[in-house]
Amino acid sequence: NFTYCPATGLAKGNEHSEFAGWAFPFPGVFLMEEFISEDEELEIVELMDRDDWKPSQSGRKKQDYGPKVNFKKQRLKAGSFTGLPSFSKKIVAQMKACSVLGSFLPVEQCNLDYMPERGSAIDPHFDDWWLWGERLVSLNLLSKTVLSMSCDSEDSIQLFPTFSKENGELSPPGSLTQTSACKNSGEEGINCVLSPRLVPSTEVTVAIHLPRRSLVVLYGDARYKWKHAIYRKHIEHRRICVTFRELSAEFSTGGTQEELGKELLEIALSFQGRPV
Repeated sequence: NFTYCPATGLAKGNEHSEFAGWAFPFPGVFLMEEFISEDEELEIVELMDRDDWKPSQSGRKKQDYGPKVNFKKQRLKAGSFTGLPSFSKKIVAQMKACSVLGSFLPVEQCNLDYMPERGSAIDPHFDDWWLWGERLVSLNLLSKTVLSMSCDSEDSIQLFPTFSKENGELSPPGSLTQTSACKNSGEEGINCVLSPRLVPSTEVTVAIHLPRRSLVVLYGDARYKWKHAIYRKHIEHRRICVTFRELSAEFSTGGTQEELGKELLEIALSFQGRPV
């Protein structure tokens, strides 16, 4: 019932929902369109398709490049991991230009293949945070889709009223400090009420539209407070998601398993890997 606006960082109520005319800040999302070119995209997919795709859950297929992990027992070792694939070296280098990815060092890459014929989807979930660090980075290839965000928290969300300026942009929260008269004195409803409104988090869903060849980063609240999902209705054509993950603090400098983290990063960034 809300759509994320990359230009303002707001989640704004959809036109035909009960939240039309309302918005709230949605921090923790970085979205860059046209992160790679069409030629680069086709080359990457061609290289991926030279390797086998293994069946995964919910109609997906996958290729994993990463250490051997037992999340239940919290055990980790290199296993048969030989690094990220060679074609990812250029992608990772390009990430450095993104403001939120200057220090990002991926230790794992997961390619997921979605097809409408298979009913491909992924249910709302959090990525593990014992092993994986704050930033989740995904490159969206071959077709557009929607990343659907939902929240199980018992917290409430404070919505702010919005109005269209001459250029059609939303006003930022906080800019409406006084009650504004309606353009038409006969108007009624939410457009005339400019005081903030509280709604339960569980009633709010936010759509993040991912264009083809876009890069999205989830961090902060979008990583730890909001679950993310891809629903079947948003898979119209073949779609490949390339997700990169970094290590958590436990496996980074100063962490209790710093040495293991160093070992795994050295393997990952050799860029000599095949799917495990």
